[in-house]
Amino acid sequence: MATSSDRIFSLDMVRGVAVMGIFSVNIIAFAMIEAAYFNPSAYGGWHGADLGLWATNMLVIDGKMRTLFSMLFGASTLLVIERAEAAGLSGPKVHIRRMLVLLGFGLVHYFLIWFGDILTLYAASGLIAFLFRKLPVQRLVALGAAFLVVGMLLFFGFMFTQYQADIAAHAPGASQAAIKEWNDGLGNFFPTAAEIARDKALHLGSWLDYVRHNIDHRREIIGQTLVFMPDTIGLMLLGMAGYKSGFLTGEWDDGSYRRVVRTAIPIGLAAGLATVAYDISSNFYMVGVFAAFVILAVPFITVMAFGYAALIILLSRRQGWLAQRIAAAGRCAFTNYLGTSLIASFVFYGWGFGLYGSLSRWQAWLLVPVVWTLMLTWSKPWLQHFHYGPLEWAWRSLARGKWQAMRRKQPLPLPA
Repeated sequence: MATSSDRIFSLDMVRGVAVMGIFSVNIIAFAMIEAAYFNPSAYGGWHGADLGLWATNMLVIDGKMRTLFSMLFGASTLLVIERAEAAGLSGPKVHIRRMLVLLGFGLVHYFLIWFGDILTLYAASGLIAFLFRKLPVQRLVALGAAFLVVGMLLFFGFMFTQYQADIAAHAPGASQAAIKEWNDGLGNFFPTAAEIARDKALHLGSWLDYVRHNIDHRREIIGQTLVFMPDTIGLMLLGMAGYKSGFLTGEWDDGSYRRVVRTAIPIGLAAGLATVAYDISSNFYMVGVFAAFVILAVPFITVMAFGYAALIILLSRRQGWLAQRIAAAGRCAFTNYLGTSLIASFVFYGWGFGLYGSLSRWQAWLLVPVVWTLMLTWSKPWLQHFHYGPLEWAWRSLARGKWQAMRRKQPLPLPA
């Protein structure tokens, strides 16, 4: 049986790996036109090292880290409620206030910094997932799986309409309306030179113009949130089940974790290889690419994420120096997540270094290990002197309605 501190360490360790992994794939969406994220042939290079980087990210990281992060959010929801109630506070009230404050952070992030915000989705999904917090493990697993299936069905409906739109747009004598419908959907993953030029002008222009553009396209964040909510709620419920069962808190024996690793990760890798092979062989046919990733691969990505969680927990047992650094990054995940957006937007956008659209995929990715090093460098020393990361403190203070104690009375001692 792990101690309480061990269990919290396990959660922080998994969260730290997840927040680092998320930036590894998000970097492309910062560095070049959005279409390049799923379609390497759209921009940024799709041969040699560029294709290898895309394939590696798709196989090892993409989807898996978001899945881990979502599950950890569900687990942390229960942990926060338990601690609030132990302190004599109302767990539901604390949670609802936390989600409303998180929603505010998410909207600021989306409109002022980066369109790829995930905090708004988490805030909305967290308000619903919270309603099922008292269910036993088995029912949480079943309901979580049901939400995943609902998300897959929604995407199936969308992909079917896109398949029909593709056929209609490329039929002899296609109408302008049919062509527009395709171009407004998955057809925009094959941007024209004019569209690429407009995209570069936007991101290399002034910050105020970028904000105005995001406000003009505010409906997109509503649509994105609604579409991804079933999947995200499902993952949060699975995370709650992982917390209650002791899986995510490190309470299982090492043999059980090893069995999960040996089974789950190979299954996920096999499915990932099939997805990558299809994407390349189809010349990135977007209907098939998205159908494979957001429908067919979902169960395998989820299974692989559990395998990753088991592996990370095993590696965290000794709490070595690197594990402590990663766990600290996980404790400051909110600050690190928003911090990566600030760093990447400054590096690539016009109000910073202005490198947007000028680097290939692998060149842009070189920023990733630099940012990882920053995460691992600052988080642990900060937490030796302060109770929370900077934005974690702001989130907690705003949600509680009063300033929280920030500085430790005595710095934590350095490990021997």
